Amino acid sequence: MKPAFEEGGKLHKLYWVWDGFETFLFTPGHATERGAHIRDGIDLKRTMAMVITALLPCLLFGIWNVGHQHYLALGELTGPGDGFWPKVGFGALKVLPIVVVSYAVGLGVEFLFCVIKGHSIQEGFLVSGMLIPLIMPVDVPLWQVAVGTAFAVLIGKEVFGGTGMNVMNVALTARAFLFFAYPTMMSGDKVWVSTDLSAGQHLVDGFSGATSLGNAATGHVDRIVSFMDSFWGIEAGSIGETSAFACLLGAAFLLITGIGSWRIMLSMLLGGAGMAWLFNLIGANDYMAIPWYHQLVLGGFAFGMVFMATDPVTAAQTNTGKWIYGFLTGLLAILIRVVNPAYPEGVMLAILFMNVMAPLIDHFVVQANIGRRLKRAAVAA
Repeated sequence: MKPAFEEGGKLHKLYWVWDGFETFLFTPGHATERGAHIRDGIDLKRTMAMVITALLPCLLFGIWNVGHQHYLALGELTGPGDGFWPKVGFGALKVLPIVVVSYAVGLGVEFLFCVIKGHSIQEGFLVSGMLIPLIMPVDVPLWQVAVGTAFAVLIGKEVFGGTGMNVMNVALTARAFLFFAYPTMMSGDKVWVSTDLSAGQHLVDGFSGATSLGNAATGHVDRIVSFMDSFWGIEAGSIGETSAFACLLGAAFLLITGIGSWRIMLSMLLGGAGMAWLFNLIGANDYMAIPWYHQLVLGGFAFGMVFMATDPVTAAQTNTGKWIYGFLTGLLAILIRVVNPAYPEGVMLAILFMNVMAPLIDHFVVQANIGRRLKRAAVAA
């Protein structure tokens, strides 16, 4: 089939579409010459495949948790060990369409641009297409997923030159766009738990679909789930963000394979822990009194630390810069979460802000290194 897509073939204008599929299945026969942010012996597709593998625990747990939260709202199968397959089945019916729409729209835009601009398919969306569903509420309308994904790929990436050139994380760009464009569908009490009811079903009395952070932001700290439930992820929230344990499994895989940056993960953990501990010392309200270690497993902090802040394109590139970048990201995430109740989940805004600051951090780190070398050269002279 390949000759038909090469120069002179009937389908030569679609060569880069063919190239995308061929290099997905086989080792590429060419090397990246410019704009590379992956500096390793493996190509970008293999790197993205590693990250997708690391995301699988979050996806699988998220599917189960969607079903668990649904049956919990109905007062049925309330134990974590009750009705495993009905919960997985319900969760799959809700989550997989979101994944399909994300990939269909995002890859559709990627394919369109590769044909128009005559360049190879940029595989960065292989990960973004999975991240976008995992940071969405389960009841988000599919058309909003499509709009947010298209916006993120077009405005968040392509206008800057494509994969490796974007300033901000693509998945978080989609999340931020939907958060500000459709706030009623991306926040509030009812979007985190799918409560589709069939004949004869009704919600249990007093049911609230609010997340723990949503409850804390409104002054109901007593409604926050326990530390262990937060650690395992048995709570309402975005599809793939709730389980700190699943995130740690993904982190272990990324660190063992050398894909993720341990400096960013560790420094963000220290920054978040330090800010939460400082709030514990201040203790001006019940929200500040939440134990620092509990803050680190609430909401999407662990997910952002492992999969978002470590994005090799938008994070700091220098080793010293990674420590500064990660520490400030963790600090700001907890600061926004606690101080500004309008944004009960501060991780998204913290990472996006630090994405913008990352080049400036690297600039000062490089300039500091140059200054030290010039001083040593002057002394030697």
